[in-house]
Amino acid sequence: MRYLMLAILLPALNAQQAAPSANPNRALLDTYCVTCHNQRAKTAGLMFDTMDVAHPEKDIAVWEKAVRKLEGGMMPPPGMKRPDRASVNAFVAYLETSLDQAAAAHPNPGSVPLHRLNRAEYANAIHDLFAIDVDPAALLPTDDISNGFDNIAGVLKVSPSFLDQYITAARAVSIEAVGQPELPTAAKVSLRAGPSTGQGSAPSPDVPLGARGGTVVEHLFPYTGEYEFNGVTAGATLLLDGARIGANVRVPIKAGLHQVALVTPEGSFVESDALLESFIPGQAGPAYGVGGGRGGRGGAGLQVAGPYNPTGLPVETPNRRRVFVCRPASESEEIPCATKILATIAHEAFRRPVTEKDLDPPLAFFKEARQSGNFESGIQSGLIAILASPKFLYRAEPPPANLQPGSIYPLSDLALASRLSFFLWSTIPDDELLALAEQGKLHDPKIFAQQVRRMLADPKAEALVTNFAFEWLRVREVDKLDPDPVVYPNYNAELRTDFKREMDLWVGSIFHEDRSVLELLTSNYTYANERLARHYGIPNVFGDEFRRVTLPDSKRYGILGKGAILMVTAYPNRTSPVLRGAFILESIAGTPPAPPPPNVPPFKENKEGEQAHTVREILEQHRANPACNSCHGIMDPLGFALENFDTIGAWREKDKFAGTRIDASGKLIDGTPVSGPDDLRAALMKRPEQFVQTMTEKMMIYALGRTLEPYDMPTIRKIIRDAAPGNYKFSSIVTGIATSAPFQQSIVPLPQPLQPTAQEAKAQ
Repeated sequence: MRYLMLAILLPALNAQQAAPSANPNRALLDTYCVTCHNQRAKTAGLMFDTMDVAHPEKDIAVWEKAVRKLEGGMMPPPGMKRPDRASVNAFVAYLETSLDQAAAAHPNPGSVPLHRLNRAEYANAIHDLFAIDVDPAALLPTDDISNGFDNIAGVLKVSPSFLDQYITAARAVSIEAVGQPELPTAAKVSLRAGPSTGQGSAPSPDVPLGARGGTVVEHLFPYTGEYEFNGVTAGATLLLDGARIGANVRVPIKAGLHQVALVTPEGSFVESDALLESFIPGQAGPAYGVGGGRGGRGGAGLQVAGPYNPTGLPVETPNRRRVFVCRPASESEEIPCATKILATIAHEAFRRPVTEKDLDPPLAFFKEARQSGNFESGIQSGLIAILASPKFLYRAEPPPANLQPGSIYPLSDLALASRLSFFLWSTIPDDELLALAEQGKLHDPKIFAQQVRRMLADPKAEALVTNFAFEWLRVREVDKLDPDPVVYPNYNAELRTDFKREMDLWVGSIFHEDRSVLELLTSNYTYANERLARHYGIPNVFGDEFRRVTLPDSKRYGILGKGAILMVTAYPNRTSPVLRGAFILESIAGTPPAPPPPNVPPFKENKEGEQAHTVREILEQHRANPACNSCHGIMDPLGFALENFDTIGAWREKDKFAGTRIDASGKLIDGTPVSGPDDLRAALMKRPEQFVQTMTEKMMIYALGRTLEPYDMPTIRKIIRDAAPGNYKFSSIVTGIATSAPFQQSIVPLPQPLQPTAQEAKAQ
């Protein structure tokens, strides 16, 4: 609707520009804004009485901020006289049109010249290079967060201690990549847990009919021989490739990958959770256990012992097949073969064709290690040089030679391939994408669009859920929270896992089915197992398996009814309308509240022996201060609308401490009355493009790996306008970002003035 209004109002707005004296925009500012934002008060550093409203392009940052505040209804503050919505819409339309025109006349795509891989990207790249799963948290330091994301180039710094850890990680990965089964001596090895029908994991189609639940493991048996299984839970059934086998007895098994399933028979009184506890995190190596995908976990409970009486040669592992693309038949063939092996890995790792200069360090490492070891130890050493190289750890987008500062240039096809792959997959380009880039075809709009569609359909696009959406919606924070067990005795680790699994499947369904992103606010379905359904009050859901269910009550629709969201916006012992209101402003409305002023008094918690007060009663005392009400008057009504949900997302009618009925009523800053999640959702959907803009901004930050600047906002608005006719389908937002100038272009940075040293600053 906002963009339709632009076409209607534009002629009148241009006429207003020509006659400033009759400009209603100036009158609006003087009436509603200048009272606080003037030369004398300088509230928030703004002086609208001196600003030229006829030429917004002179102060782009200020007017873009004004657009955001007015669109979100954040200004004027609570209690102040407000203009009618039609006047605000007209003023916003005028500002956006003026700012978009200024951006078209003076484009600036921004620049990200150097971007280090974060931990998730590193682990995914290792998986794609060597078919092994590594735990990046155990190998690499924690990535800093900026703008809510851990892939922002500006904070992905590298210190000397970081470099040491990257070298250590390269050594560990290279050993695992080249590793092979030990000599055939019997040993116990913990199995890795893969897809499961319990613990919130994905349902496995391999669990046989008649089983209540269980866990399936794909395990590599290195030799043909006899093996035995230990640690099987009493009452459980152990299956090998679908056939029942006994525990603690030796079973003949051929070398290769086999499916091991531990299941609970139908009608058994054994809880499937007990089965899953047998897969306790352990240290299974890739030569023996193949995890169920990226981030596979080990298991120390269920173990396989063997081989006993082995025969034949060991089976090759997927990781060794990836590395050893050739075998030297003689010593004279070692250098050519090593060159081919290292060049193949370097080509994928560096994400471009490799030169002789690129291969000099890996080959030097190979030759040195070969002198004291065998061919494979030389290769392992050469891999260290590749994995510790900045050419692997960093994405660089250098400008063409001889361009002047401020010049705009298109990214090379190779740089664009990496940008697209890390955006959609959080990993390195695959062979098809890299080949197109090397052939110079990726800038062809038809080919590029085809690649975007192909990559979104690939399972690796799950990264947009677990990396982008989970950080945008703060789902990752669920792991950091421990609700008070006295106040919330029904909460446990299994429910925590269910919350995350629900979000993974539910958000994934909207993304993968290319639905409207507005369904993140309005969808009437979710994914649940029996435990989560019981927590939500959803009837007729049985068993550990997650399945798609229609929600019987609208209060659970969309983001506002999800346990993960409700838990990360609460405290361990009570709800917080402030946290929930701030989340809505930041992550849904795109109008983040100002940081609290210093010396804010703490929340007056209820104390034992004193009369208990509800959260509303305590916050009403806080809002009595006009300085506090300027922010809380906006946030609190949003949060109170969700007050019937407790800290762990369970619905309640009464306050547990005060014993009174929950009061979820309130009045939004624009005067809209709300009383519960349905009213709040309806209020947010009055301006659906505002939520779409918030998501688009967050995804653009994630895609570019940098903070958005005022000059980026015209691009955001264009993406939203282009997506509107298709009701804001997910793919239209992604495609709009991937084809935008900030994504496909860069600018040669202007020289930065030298900053004075501390001593020079003091002298000045």
